[in-house]
Amino acid sequence: MRITQRVKKILDRYESDNPGTKGNLARILMEGKLGGTGKLVILPVDQGFEHGPARSFAPNPAAYDPHYHFQLAIDAGLSAYAAPLGMIEAGADSYAGAIPTILKMNSSNSLATSKDQAVTASVNDALRLGCSAIGFTIYPGSEYAFDQMEELRELADEAKSAGLAVVCWSYPRGPNISKEAETAIDICAYAAHMAALMGAHIIKVKPPTGAMGLDAAKKVYEAQKIDTSTLAKRVEHVMQASFAGRRIVVFSGGEAKDLEGLYEEVRGLRDGGANGSIIGRNTFQRPKADALAMLAKIIEIYQGKA
Repeated sequence: MRITQRVKKILDRYESDNPGTKGNLARILMEGKLGGTGKLVILPVDQGFEHGPARSFAPNPAAYDPHYHFQLAIDAGLSAYAAPLGMIEAGADSYAGAIPTILKMNSSNSLATSKDQAVTASVNDALRLGCSAIGFTIYPGSEYAFDQMEELRELADEAKSAGLAVVCWSYPRGPNISKEAETAIDICAYAAHMAALMGAHIIKVKPPTGAMGLDAAKKVYEAQKIDTSTLAKRVEHVMQASFAGRRIVVFSGGEAKDLEGLYEEVRGLRDGGANGSIIGRNTFQRPKADALAMLAKIIEIYQGKA
């Protein structure tokens, strides 16, 4: 596999990892239309667990089929495809080696009264299915955060020992965090930093807003004159919080939004130095032709062409 100097520089930042893990990171970084650029666009399809099948796939019924998502990611020239165990198992043979896969190891669901996450797969599953990485969600600020962090620690240790990369979804929430604060700049930066401290290779957070979640943090941001006036500046700060840009950070697409709003957001991510986007519902809830056109435009934005 050819590795560009840009990708080699990124891999050099992961100083403790073995050749297997670095090789799997390289597979993701060298895949698709953004391969070799240090930028990524990943398709995540774990929303069936989180929101249920109809809320996830009814807007585009073809998306009920797991093969649809594999093929969509391949046709769009994406960097990787992330999904829970059953989704990847359903296409593992047909699409073996066709695109790097990330096995999502834990999930919540909207039927439960507890908003914890259940571990639904194993590192052995990831190896058996030829995955490049495992994915795991933590909820910093929730009453379950410490248990989730301990679960991540154990799974990440096992995954790294087996030569897999680790992707961490870091989504703040909890009784002391308002809905507005979940995406506040100080909270997003804190969440990204926690994921880096936990040893994640790739960190997933939500695009930060200009809100401030913690009074104690607000005082520091004001005293140090940290610029949070634009999305690009806020993303730049999240990258700074991720070991001064030494860790790969991708930003979620969130709920479906209009195309121009999405493109403008991606430009802000790009201008702030983000490594890329991980976009699910905004992709697979559209007809395939529309999704491919949208992803092509997003890739052009990261390439600096749009």
